[in-house]
Amino acid sequence: MGDLGRMLKESWSLVEEHQDKVAGYFYARLFLSNPALRDLFPVHMDVQRSRLLDAVVRAVQTLEDPEKFDEYLRALGRDHRKFHVEPEHYEVVGGALIEAMRQYAGEQWSVEYDQAWADAYATIASKMLSGAEADTNPPYWYAEVVAHERRAKDIAVFTVQPMQPLEFRAGQYLSVECPRIQPRLWRTYSVANAPRRDNTLEFHVRAVGAGWVSSALVRRLEVGDMVRLAAPMGTMNLDRRSTRDTVFIAGGTGLAPIKSLLEELTRYNRTRWVHLFFGARNREDLYDLAELNRLAARYPWLSVVTSCSDDPTFPGEQGDISEVVARYGPWSEHDFFVSGSGPMVKATLKTLAELQVPSIRIKYDSFTDF
Repeated sequence: MGDLGRMLKESWSLVEEHQDKVAGYFYARLFLSNPALRDLFPVHMDVQRSRLLDAVVRAVQTLEDPEKFDEYLRALGRDHRKFHVEPEHYEVVGGALIEAMRQYAGEQWSVEYDQAWADAYATIASKMLSGAEADTNPPYWYAEVVAHERRAKDIAVFTVQPMQPLEFRAGQYLSVECPRIQPRLWRTYSVANAPRRDNTLEFHVRAVGAGWVSSALVRRLEVGDMVRLAAPMGTMNLDRRSTRDTVFIAGGTGLAPIKSLLEELTRYNRTRWVHLFFGARNREDLYDLAELNRLAARYPWLSVVTSCSDDPTFPGEQGDISEVVARYGPWSEHDFFVSGSGPMVKATLKTLAELQVPSIRIKYDSFTDF
Protein backbone atom coordinates (compact mmCIF):
# COMPACT_ATOMS: atom_id res chain seq x y z
CA MET A 1 0.00 0.00 0.00
CA GLY A 2 1.33 3.45 -0.90
CA ASP A 3 1.76 6.29 1.60
CA LEU A 4 -1.43 7.99 0.42
CA GLY A 5 -3.51 4.85 0.79
CA ARG A 6 -2.03 4.19 4.23
CA MET A 7 -2.77 7.71 5.45
CA LEU A 8 -6.34 7.60 4.15
CA LYS A 9 -7.06 4.33 5.94
CA GLU A 10 -5.33 5.45 9.11
CA SER A 11 -7.27 8.70 9.26
CA TRP A 12 -10.59 7.04 8.45
CA SER A 13 -10.04 4.59 11.32
CA LEU A 14 -10.07 7.61 13.68
CA VAL A 15 -13.69 8.44 12.81
CA GLU A 16 -15.13 5.14 11.59
CA GLU A 17 -16.93 4.35 14.85
CA HIS A 18 -18.57 7.80 14.74
CA GLN A 19 -19.93 7.48 11.19
CA ASP A 20 -23.46 8.61 12.07
CA LYS A 21 -22.19 11.73 13.81
CA VAL A 22 -19.73 12.42 11.00
CA ALA A 23 -22.57 12.11 8.47
CA GLY A 24 -24.78 14.48 10.47
CA TYR A 25 -22.05 17.09 10.78
CA PHE A 26 -21.13 16.62 7.10
CA TYR A 27 -24.67 17.45 5.92
CA ALA A 28 -25.01 20.34 8.37
CA ARG A 29 -21.85 21.95 6.99
CA LEU A 30 -22.90 21.14 3.42
CA PHE A 31 -26.27 22.87 3.69
CA LEU A 32 -24.89 25.76 5.73
CA SER A 33 -22.22 26.43 3.10
CA ASN A 34 -24.68 26.17 0.21
CA PRO A 35 -28.37 26.14 1.26
CA ALA A 36 -29.48 25.49 -2.34
CA LEU A 37 -27.95 22.01 -2.10
CA ARG A 38 -30.75 20.96 0.24
CA ASP A 39 -33.13 20.81 -2.72
CA LEU A 40 -31.03 18.04 -4.29
CA PHE A 41 -31.70 15.69 -1.38
CA PRO A 42 -34.83 13.86 -0.16
CA VAL A 43 -37.22 15.57 2.23
CA HIS A 44 -36.55 12.86 4.83
CA MET A 45 -32.79 12.66 5.35
CA ASP A 46 -32.79 9.67 7.73
CA VAL A 47 -32.67 7.26 4.78
CA GLN A 48 -30.13 9.28 2.81
CA ARG A 49 -27.98 10.24 5.78
CA SER A 50 -24.90 8.09 5.24
CA ARG A 51 -25.16 7.38 1.52
CA LEU A 52 -23.15 10.25 0.06
CA LEU A 53 -20.50 9.88 2.74
CA ASP A 54 -20.31 6.13 2.09
CA ALA A 55 -19.94 6.73 -1.65
CA VAL A 56 -17.06 9.17 -1.16
CA VAL A 57 -15.26 6.87 1.28
CA ARG A 58 -15.69 3.89 -1.05
CA ALA A 59 -14.30 5.95 -3.91
CA VAL A 60 -11.26 6.92 -1.86
CA GLN A 61 -10.64 3.32 -0.92
CA THR A 62 -10.40 2.29 -4.59
CA LEU A 63 -7.22 4.34 -4.92
CA GLU A 64 -5.17 1.16 -4.63
CA ASP A 65 -6.57 -0.11 -7.95
CA PRO A 66 -5.96 2.72 -10.46
CA GLU A 67 -7.74 1.06 -13.40
CA LYS A 68 -10.83 0.17 -11.40
CA PHE A 69 -10.63 3.54 -9.67
CA ASP A 70 -10.74 5.43 -12.97
CA GLU A 71 -13.58 3.41 -14.47
CA TYR A 72 -15.66 3.45 -11.29
CA LEU A 73 -15.36 7.20 -10.76
CA ARG A 74 -16.14 8.15 -14.33
CA ALA A 75 -19.25 5.97 -14.14
CA LEU A 76 -20.12 7.54 -10.77
CA GLY A 77 -19.82 10.99 -12.32
CA ARG A 78 -22.20 10.00 -15.12
CA ASP A 79 -24.60 8.54 -12.57
CA HIS A 80 -24.55 11.69 -10.40
CA ARG A 81 -25.84 13.80 -13.26
CA LYS A 82 -29.28 12.66 -12.11
CA PHE A 83 -28.87 14.88 -9.04
CA HIS A 84 -28.19 17.95 -11.21
CA VAL A 85 -24.76 18.24 -9.60
CA GLU A 86 -22.73 21.22 -10.85
CA PRO A 87 -18.90 21.47 -10.84
CA GLU A 88 -18.90 24.00 -7.97
CA HIS A 89 -20.80 21.54 -5.76
CA TYR A 90 -17.81 19.19 -5.68
CA GLU A 91 -15.67 21.75 -3.84
CA VAL A 92 -18.37 22.31 -1.22
CA VAL A 93 -18.73 18.56 -0.63
CA GLY A 94 -14.97 18.08 -0.28
CA GLY A 95 -14.66 20.87 2.25
CA ALA A 96 -17.57 19.58 4.34
CA LEU A 97 -16.16 16.04 4.28
CA ILE A 98 -12.74 17.01 5.58
CA GLU A 99 -14.17 19.35 8.21
CA ALA A 100 -16.53 16.63 9.49
CA MET A 101 -13.71 14.11 9.86
CA ARG A 102 -11.43 16.67 11.49
CA GLN A 103 -14.19 17.47 13.99
CA TYR A 104 -14.60 13.86 15.18
CA ALA A 105 -11.01 12.61 14.88
CA GLY A 106 -9.91 14.86 17.69
CA GLU A 107 -6.28 15.59 18.52
CA GLN A 108 -4.97 12.67 16.48
CA TRP A 109 -5.98 14.38 13.24
CA SER A 110 -3.00 15.97 11.51
CA VAL A 111 -2.20 18.43 8.75
CA GLU A 112 -0.87 15.47 6.77
CA TYR A 113 -4.24 13.74 6.97
CA ASP A 114 -5.90 16.94 5.81
CA GLN A 115 -3.64 17.06 2.77
CA ALA A 116 -4.08 13.36 1.98
CA TRP A 117 -7.87 13.69 1.87
CA ALA A 118 -7.69 16.93 -0.08
CA ASP A 119 -5.43 15.30 -2.70
CA ALA A 120 -7.55 12.15 -2.89
CA TYR A 121 -10.79 14.08 -3.14
CA ALA A 122 -9.38 16.34 -5.85
CA THR A 123 -8.60 13.24 -7.92
CA ILE A 124 -12.07 11.84 -7.25
CA ALA A 125 -13.78 15.06 -8.28
CA SER A 126 -11.66 15.38 -11.43
CA LYS A 127 -12.50 11.84 -12.59
CA MET A 128 -16.20 12.23 -11.82
CA LEU A 129 -16.40 15.55 -13.63
CA SER A 130 -14.63 14.07 -16.65
CA GLY A 131 -17.11 11.21 -16.75
CA ALA A 132 -20.07 13.58 -16.46
CA GLU A 133 -18.76 15.98 -19.11
CA ALA A 134 -18.05 13.17 -21.59
CA ASP A 135 -21.54 11.68 -21.29
CA THR A 136 -23.81 12.68 -24.18
CA ASN A 137 -26.85 10.91 -22.73
CA PRO A 138 -29.56 12.66 -20.71
CA PRO A 139 -28.99 12.81 -16.91
CA TYR A 140 -31.82 10.26 -16.56
CA TRP A 141 -34.46 8.49 -18.63
CA TYR A 142 -38.20 8.50 -18.02
CA ALA A 143 -39.77 5.07 -18.32
CA GLU A 144 -43.34 3.80 -18.03
CA VAL A 145 -44.21 0.74 -15.96
CA VAL A 146 -45.81 -1.70 -18.42
CA ALA A 147 -46.02 -4.78 -16.17
CA HIS A 148 -45.93 -5.42 -12.42
CA GLU A 149 -46.30 -8.83 -10.79
CA ARG A 150 -46.03 -9.89 -7.15
CA ARG A 151 -44.11 -13.17 -7.14
CA ALA A 152 -43.97 -13.55 -3.34
CA LYS A 153 -45.11 -11.63 -0.27
CA ASP A 154 -42.11 -9.31 -0.43
CA ILE A 155 -40.93 -9.75 -4.04
CA ALA A 156 -42.12 -8.10 -7.24
CA VAL A 157 -40.99 -8.34 -10.85
CA PHE A 158 -41.80 -5.32 -12.98
CA THR A 159 -41.00 -4.17 -16.52
CA VAL A 160 -40.52 -0.61 -17.74
CA GLN A 161 -40.48 0.95 -21.21
CA PRO A 162 -38.03 3.90 -21.49
CA MET A 163 -39.29 6.87 -23.46
CA GLN A 164 -36.02 6.89 -25.42
CA PRO A 165 -33.34 4.22 -25.99
CA LEU A 166 -31.20 3.34 -22.99
CA GLU A 167 -28.05 1.39 -23.82
CA PHE A 168 -26.62 -1.03 -21.27
CA ARG A 169 -24.76 -4.34 -21.05
CA ALA A 170 -26.08 -7.57 -19.56
CA GLY A 171 -25.06 -7.70 -15.89
CA GLN A 172 -25.16 -3.95 -15.28
CA TYR A 173 -27.22 -2.05 -12.72
CA LEU A 174 -28.71 1.41 -12.52
CA SER A 175 -30.47 3.73 -10.10
CA VAL A 176 -34.27 3.92 -10.04
CA GLU A 177 -36.52 6.68 -8.68
CA CYS A 178 -40.32 6.73 -8.52
CA PRO A 179 -41.33 10.43 -8.40
CA ARG A 180 -45.01 9.72 -7.62
CA ILE A 181 -44.24 7.72 -4.49
CA GLN A 182 -40.75 8.63 -3.25
CA PRO A 183 -39.37 11.69 -5.05
CA ARG A 184 -35.60 12.27 -4.91
CA LEU A 185 -34.94 8.83 -3.41
CA TRP A 186 -32.80 6.73 -5.77
CA ARG A 187 -31.87 3.10 -5.21
CA THR A 188 -29.70 0.75 -7.21
CA TYR A 189 -31.14 -2.33 -8.96
CA SER A 190 -29.77 -4.71 -11.55
CA VAL A 191 -31.48 -5.10 -14.90
CA ALA A 192 -32.80 -8.67 -15.15
CA ASN A 193 -32.60 -9.00 -18.93
CA ALA A 194 -30.09 -8.56 -21.72
CA PRO A 195 -30.72 -5.65 -24.12
CA ARG A 196 -33.88 -6.26 -26.15
CA ARG A 197 -35.22 -4.91 -29.43
CA ASP A 198 -38.22 -3.38 -27.70
CA ASN A 199 -35.88 -1.61 -25.24
CA THR A 200 -37.79 -2.85 -22.15
CA LEU A 201 -36.03 -3.43 -18.84
CA GLU A 202 -37.07 -5.89 -16.15
CA PHE A 203 -36.32 -5.49 -12.43
CA HIS A 204 -36.58 -7.89 -9.49
CA VAL A 205 -37.13 -6.16 -6.13
CA ARG A 206 -37.54 -7.39 -2.57
CA ALA A 207 -39.18 -5.14 0.02
CA VAL A 208 -36.64 -4.98 2.83
CA GLY A 209 -37.73 -4.04 6.36
CA ALA A 210 -38.77 -0.41 6.46
CA GLY A 211 -37.13 0.23 3.10
CA TRP A 212 -38.86 3.24 1.59
CA VAL A 213 -37.98 2.65 -2.05
CA SER A 214 -38.01 -1.14 -2.17
CA SER A 215 -41.34 -1.31 -0.32
CA ALA A 216 -42.84 1.28 -2.66
CA LEU A 217 -41.66 -0.58 -5.76
CA VAL A 218 -43.07 -3.87 -4.49
CA ARG A 219 -46.34 -2.73 -2.88
CA ARG A 220 -47.35 0.59 -4.42
CA LEU A 221 -45.94 0.74 -7.94
CA GLU A 222 -48.63 0.37 -10.62
CA VAL A 223 -48.79 -0.15 -14.36
CA GLY A 224 -48.81 3.29 -15.94
CA ASP A 225 -46.55 4.87 -13.32
CA MET A 226 -43.49 6.75 -14.52
CA VAL A 227 -40.07 6.06 -13.05
CA ARG A 228 -36.71 7.65 -13.72
CA LEU A 229 -33.61 5.60 -14.57
CA ALA A 230 -30.02 6.81 -14.22
CA ALA A 231 -26.94 5.84 -16.24
CA PRO A 232 -26.03 2.11 -16.22
CA MET A 233 -23.03 1.07 -14.13
CA GLY A 234 -21.14 -2.11 -13.28
CA THR A 235 -18.61 -4.45 -14.86
CA MET A 236 -20.06 -7.89 -14.09
CA ASN A 237 -20.21 -8.72 -17.78
CA LEU A 238 -19.53 -11.81 -19.86
CA ASP A 239 -16.24 -12.20 -21.72
CA ARG A 240 -17.16 -13.74 -25.06
CA ARG A 241 -13.52 -14.69 -25.60
CA SER A 242 -13.55 -17.08 -22.65
CA THR A 243 -13.99 -20.75 -23.47
CA ARG A 244 -14.30 -21.84 -19.83
CA ASP A 245 -17.53 -23.29 -18.48
CA THR A 246 -19.50 -20.91 -16.27
CA VAL A 247 -20.98 -21.02 -12.78
CA PHE A 248 -23.68 -18.55 -11.76
CA ILE A 249 -24.45 -18.23 -8.02
CA ALA A 250 -27.50 -16.16 -7.06
CA GLY A 251 -29.10 -15.44 -3.70
CA GLY A 252 -32.70 -14.15 -3.66
CA THR A 253 -33.27 -11.20 -5.99
CA GLY A 254 -29.54 -11.32 -6.74
CA LEU A 255 -30.85 -13.55 -9.51
CA ALA A 256 -31.60 -10.41 -11.58
CA PRO A 257 -28.13 -9.74 -13.07
CA ILE A 258 -27.47 -13.47 -13.35
CA LYS A 259 -30.63 -13.87 -15.41
CA SER A 260 -29.50 -10.98 -17.59
CA LEU A 261 -26.19 -12.73 -18.28
CA LEU A 262 -27.98 -16.03 -18.88
CA GLU A 263 -30.28 -14.38 -21.42
CA GLU A 264 -27.23 -13.07 -23.26
CA LEU A 265 -25.72 -16.57 -23.32
CA THR A 266 -28.88 -18.02 -24.88
CA ARG A 267 -28.21 -15.85 -27.93
CA TYR A 268 -24.80 -17.24 -28.80
CA ASN A 269 -23.58 -20.01 -26.51
CA ARG A 270 -23.02 -23.42 -28.11
CA THR A 271 -19.90 -24.74 -26.37
CA ARG A 272 -19.88 -23.73 -22.69
CA TRP A 273 -21.61 -25.66 -19.92
CA VAL A 274 -23.44 -23.33 -17.56
CA HIS A 275 -24.28 -24.25 -13.95
CA LEU A 276 -26.76 -22.01 -12.13
CA PHE A 277 -27.06 -22.22 -8.33
CA PHE A 278 -30.08 -20.34 -6.97
CA GLY A 279 -30.57 -20.07 -3.20
CA ALA A 280 -33.21 -18.53 -0.93
CA ARG A 281 -34.58 -18.87 2.58
CA ASN A 282 -37.72 -20.76 1.55
CA ARG A 283 -39.41 -22.05 -1.59
CA GLU A 284 -41.61 -18.97 -1.96
CA ASP A 285 -38.48 -16.88 -2.39
CA LEU A 286 -37.40 -19.03 -5.35
CA TYR A 287 -39.70 -16.66 -7.20
CA ASP A 288 -38.43 -17.25 -10.75
CA LEU A 289 -37.83 -20.98 -10.62
CA ALA A 290 -40.49 -21.87 -13.21
CA GLU A 291 -38.78 -19.68 -15.81
CA LEU A 292 -35.34 -21.08 -14.95
CA ASN A 293 -36.65 -24.61 -15.39
CA ARG A 294 -38.09 -23.68 -18.79
CA LEU A 295 -34.71 -22.33 -19.85
CA ALA A 296 -32.95 -25.48 -18.64
CA ALA A 297 -35.39 -27.64 -20.62
CA ARG A 298 -34.77 -25.58 -23.76
CA TYR A 299 -30.98 -25.28 -23.53
CA PRO A 300 -29.15 -28.57 -22.82
CA TRP A 301 -25.97 -26.74 -21.76
CA LEU A 302 -27.76 -25.23 -18.74
CA SER A 303 -28.27 -26.96 -15.37
CA VAL A 304 -30.14 -25.42 -12.43
CA VAL A 305 -29.60 -26.33 -8.76
CA THR A 306 -31.81 -24.75 -6.10
CA SER A 307 -31.42 -24.58 -2.34
CA CYS A 308 -33.35 -23.35 0.69
CA SER A 309 -31.61 -22.41 3.92
CA ASP A 310 -34.72 -22.26 6.12
CA ASP A 311 -37.28 -24.67 4.65
CA PRO A 312 -36.76 -28.26 5.92
CA THR A 313 -39.52 -29.65 3.68
CA PHE A 314 -38.01 -28.27 0.46
CA PRO A 315 -37.24 -31.25 -1.83
CA GLY A 316 -34.10 -29.68 -3.32
CA GLU A 317 -30.76 -28.92 -1.69
CA GLN A 318 -30.66 -27.70 1.91
CA GLY A 319 -28.37 -25.02 3.34
CA ASP A 320 -26.80 -21.76 2.29
CA ILE A 321 -26.07 -21.60 -1.43
CA SER A 322 -22.33 -21.23 -0.82
CA GLU A 323 -22.36 -24.55 1.05
CA VAL A 324 -24.28 -26.20 -1.79
CA VAL A 325 -21.77 -25.02 -4.41
CA ALA A 326 -18.98 -26.62 -2.38
CA ARG A 327 -20.70 -30.02 -2.66
CA TYR A 328 -20.42 -29.93 -6.43
CA GLY A 329 -17.44 -29.36 -8.69
CA PRO A 330 -14.50 -29.44 -9.14
CA TRP A 331 -14.56 -25.76 -10.06
CA SER A 332 -10.93 -24.74 -10.61
CA GLU A 333 -11.37 -24.27 -14.38
CA HIS A 334 -14.63 -22.29 -14.39
CA ASP A 335 -15.67 -18.64 -14.64
CA PHE A 336 -17.80 -17.51 -11.68
CA PHE A 337 -20.47 -14.84 -11.32
CA VAL A 338 -21.90 -14.16 -7.84
CA SER A 339 -24.81 -11.87 -6.93
CA GLY A 340 -26.87 -11.38 -3.79
CA SER A 341 -26.87 -9.72 -0.40
CA GLY A 342 -23.61 -8.59 1.18
CA PRO A 343 -23.39 -11.54 3.62
CA MET A 344 -24.28 -14.04 0.86
CA VAL A 345 -21.59 -12.71 -1.47
CA LYS A 346 -19.00 -12.61 1.31
CA ALA A 347 -19.72 -16.22 2.32
CA THR A 348 -19.59 -17.38 -1.29
CA LEU A 349 -16.26 -15.65 -1.99
CA LYS A 350 -14.83 -17.30 1.13
CA THR A 351 -16.02 -20.71 -0.07
CA LEU A 352 -14.57 -20.18 -3.55
CA ALA A 353 -11.24 -19.18 -2.03
CA GLU A 354 -11.24 -22.39 0.00
CA LEU A 355 -11.98 -24.31 -3.21
CA GLN A 356 -8.91 -22.60 -4.74
CA VAL A 357 -10.84 -20.79 -7.45
CA PRO A 358 -8.56 -18.00 -8.76
CA SER A 359 -10.00 -14.61 -7.82
CA ILE A 360 -9.37 -13.33 -11.35
CA ARG A 361 -12.12 -15.69 -12.55
CA ILE A 362 -14.74 -14.35 -10.13
CA LYS A 363 -17.02 -11.38 -10.81
CA TYR A 364 -19.59 -10.29 -8.27
CA ASP A 365 -22.15 -7.68 -7.29
CA SER A 366 -23.50 -7.07 -3.81
CA PHE A 367 -26.52 -4.94 -2.96
CA THR A 368 -28.56 -3.93 0.03
CA ASP A 369 -31.94 -2.54 -0.96
CA PHE A 370 -33.73 0.16 1.07
